[in-house]
Amino acid sequence: MQILNRGVILQFGTFIILFFDMIHIPISVLELAVVNEGADAAQAIQNSIKTAQEADRLGYERIWFAEHHNMSRIASSATVLLIQLAASKTKQIRVGSGGIMLPNHSPLIIAEQFGTLETLYPKRIDLGLGRASGTDQLTAQALRRDPLRNAQNFPQEVRELQHYFKPVDPDVKVRAFPGEGLNIPIWILGSSMDSAYLSAEMGLPYAFATHFAPAQFKQAATIYRQNFKPSESCSKPYLMACANVIAADTDEQAQFLASSYYNMIIHLVTGQNKSGLLPPDTISELICYPDVRQAVENMTACAFVGSQETIDKQLNEFIQEYGIDELMVSSTIYDQNDKMKSFEILAALRK
Repeated sequence: MQILNRGVILQFGTFIILFFDMIHIPISVLELAVVNEGADAAQAIQNSIKTAQEADRLGYERIWFAEHHNMSRIASSATVLLIQLAASKTKQIRVGSGGIMLPNHSPLIIAEQFGTLETLYPKRIDLGLGRASGTDQLTAQALRRDPLRNAQNFPQEVRELQHYFKPVDPDVKVRAFPGEGLNIPIWILGSSMDSAYLSAEMGLPYAFATHFAPAQFKQAATIYRQNFKPSESCSKPYLMACANVIAADTDEQAQFLASSYYNMIIHLVTGQNKSGLLPPDTISELICYPDVRQAVENMTACAFVGSQETIDKQLNEFIQEYGIDELMVSSTIYDQNDKMKSFEILAALRK
């Protein structure tokens, strides 16, 4: 997908010729299978698959599913199952994890699972890996009994996972079947400096969670590029940024739709438990508290909301400023039709 960047105007006599400078970067989708108020997990998953199919039709590069646990409003806990379902219902789009929280899993199990996915859907599977547990500490202990130690061992476990995908070596005692010898792209996901250093050191593509940790992005991007070491899988730095994008026919309509997203953030930072994503309405009055407003503004600093013209300008400035190689969008919109319209508007920026 291509996003309109800026026009260059040249004048010859009385003729003015407008040349458009295009940015050619892939655009992808992050899905969390958010549960709407009044709906259930089954409907959230069904909506996520519809999103995958629409993204496939519109020519998006990839769709990733995020791993979260013990969150009643998020239905993407069994991430591998959603990846398999989405891959089976689409044709060309790459499908993967954004990400698998490796401290929750054995590297061998992940190698076998993603080896199976790659065997079923060749050249369409991505493996994004995160250091966090994607949940609270008590739940993390229930997932794997020593979550802190597992997080500290993250670099070692990434290397172990890479080892399982290496070509056939009959002398190795523990092997991944299927998985061995398969070329499955591994990404490092992160929202801090540690992940930037690690992905640079390992020579892996880096996906930053700008959609909820925008303040760290500039420094992390600089660290990643300055410290990158080429590897067999990645010869030069490759930086993806995930941002919140909500587009509509007008700026006013987009801001109205975004109220669901803003209220979700407000309830998150205030610790209020709601039954699901609320339909668009007025912003919660809790935003009037200075600490709440500041927290919301910090988390939504990379939220792009507006009409096609507004989104075009905002995203191009963002892409230029940070030199992003790929943009991933998260669109928290209550109504599925409005969400698909937002994806269509973004896709229409292709030239």
